[in-house]
Amino acid sequence: KLEGIDLSKLLHRVEPVEGTTLNWSGTQDHGLEAALDQDLIKASAAALESGQAVRLERTVINVNRTVGAMLSGEVAKKYGHKGLPDNTVHISFKGVAGQSFAAFLAHGVTLDLVGDANDYVGKGLSGGRVIVRPPAHVERDPAENIIVGNTVLYGAIAGEAYFNGVGGERFAVRNSGAIAVVEGTGDHGCEYMTGGVVAVLGRTGRNFAAGMSGGVAYVYDVDGNFAQLVNGAMVDVLPVSAERDEDDGAGRPQQRGVDVYDYGMGDMLRHDAERLRVLVERHHLYTGSKRAREILDNWAEALPKFVKVMPRDYARALRQMEAERLEAASVAAE
Repeated sequence: KLEGIDLSKLLHRVEPVEGTTLNWSGTQDHGLEAALDQDLIKASAAALESGQAVRLERTVINVNRTVGAMLSGEVAKKYGHKGLPDNTVHISFKGVAGQSFAAFLAHGVTLDLVGDANDYVGKGLSGGRVIVRPPAHVERDPAENIIVGNTVLYGAIAGEAYFNGVGGERFAVRNSGAIAVVEGTGDHGCEYMTGGVVAVLGRTGRNFAAGMSGGVAYVYDVDGNFAQLVNGAMVDVLPVSAERDEDDGAGRPQQRGVDVYDYGMGDMLRHDAERLRVLVERHHLYTGSKRAREILDNWAEALPKFVKVMPRDYARALRQMEAERLEAASVAAE
């Protein structure tokens, strides 16, 4: 069978052109010395060195990629994953951000963008806060217009994100710990999500929650058709009760997060209405969202339109953990 096979043309060695090589022979220049983050790092020196509050204003354009990542690296070098106290570094941007805006953003760093952003916003978010909102003079409805691109919050592990507009496809894919509020999503929202909390204050695309094994999502089902858009293979779609849970369980939601490990979301088996209101209030605080304001002003009428997307195995694990916690408390009381 091998007699008719001639590999000589595939294995022929081509001699390189003079002045070039066929193998690695030098260091590639990624242009990092000219990156916007170099300026941000210098301007944030007081925060990095001694934890002093820093407030900056900058313009961003679409060739500025992974803005905030190098700055966050400097935070992590000195302070680790714990990062800086909340909002120590607050940078206000105007413009159109390139890919991966706020990637790997560390706790204590807030990036507040008036404009819009490309794909991968908040990729690997690691405790920071990212806000994207339209300019005040723009009259278009944020719930009908894209403000951040596809694959937002890919692989995020901690932090907060507030988007006064619609996110593209695969919003919060593989999110494992961040909390986010957005006014609509494209297809495949919360795909493969394993942790965190997402609130969608508007329409979603199809195949929502495909492969979602952890975390919780709330969707404002204004059209009443979310049941046809969700992938129910691993999740249940539940109503959000307005009744207050008297049992605190593992903790009630709080308006402010505690640290990089606790964003004040409380017991995920309980307190849905409280948690959702906290998220909508935060969204309004950070973005000035008109939709958030309308929901809050008409809370009794709006709340029944929300549904909770809860992974079945995640709920089972939480109930098991609760049983173990109660058993341990009972033993300790004896």
